[in-house]
Amino acid sequence: MGKAEAGTPKWLANKMKSKGLQKLRWFCQMCNKQCRDENGFKCHTQSEAHQRQLLLFADNPNKFLSNYSVEFEKDFLYLLKRCHGTKRVKANKVYQSYIAEKDHIHMNATRWETLTGFVQYLGRTGKCLEIKEEEERQKKSKRVGHKSTKTTTEPKSIKNYWLKPNIVVKIVTRSLGEQYYKQKGYVHEVVDKYAAVVILFQLDKKLKLDQAHLETVIPAEGQPVLILNGQFRGETAILQRVDVDSYSAYLQLNASAQTVKLPYEHFSKLCPASNKS
Repeated sequence: MGKAEAGTPKWLANKMKSKGLQKLRWFCQMCNKQCRDENGFKCHTQSEAHQRQLLLFADNPNKFLSNYSVEFEKDFLYLLKRCHGTKRVKANKVYQSYIAEKDHIHMNATRWETLTGFVQYLGRTGKCLEIKEEEERQKKSKRVGHKSTKTTTEPKSIKNYWLKPNIVVKIVTRSLGEQYYKQKGYVHEVVDKYAAVVILFQLDKKLKLDQAHLETVIPAEGQPVLILNGQFRGETAILQRVDVDSYSAYLQLNASAQTVKLPYEHFSKLCPASNKS
């Protein structure tokens, strides 16, 4: 069967197919050639040009593997940096974006057999941080910040529950679905100290949530807050300024006009009456 003449429908169809992304298992990395089906790939592997490339590979396999691995790693990290920055992202999501490019290096041509192995390599070399390690680092920095901050709270006055009605909170769990993640609302009712019925502002929905799935909201300077823990628990105050380095803020108590310094988790924004349904 001869080649289709230029300009014919068959020729145009072949051109369109050649531009698209074909199946990865019919791609020859050594020759950088994409075949359209299994029969074409079989014919290619038996060709003289392919056999010459295999002989070159056999002479120095480490050189080829090293070159492909370096190029794969460089392109993968560039895509990760460009599209996701320092945000958390699943490695498979980045990999799917990477292989969507027609002229990419295939993983089976590198020293890594699986994506898991490649990610572990990035972790060992310090080029990417595991989520667990990153969370531990953030928690440690917060603990250090809190220890270096002198607050007016006494250890005996600190409770392990903090929810109060009419405070603004933010959802910090993805278990309810992405549509609820980072959504804000106000506590309509506290249930058994550790849970709350929260009415969301934007979605206009009512949810029952555990306090572990919520966090306090820091308002703008000059806005009212409610103190949720410590010596002044239950008192209202005005936020004067935020100390970002120590994860705390200066509050002026409404009752005594005294200024106190409290960590973020010990107070939250009060919900304006106009926002309540």
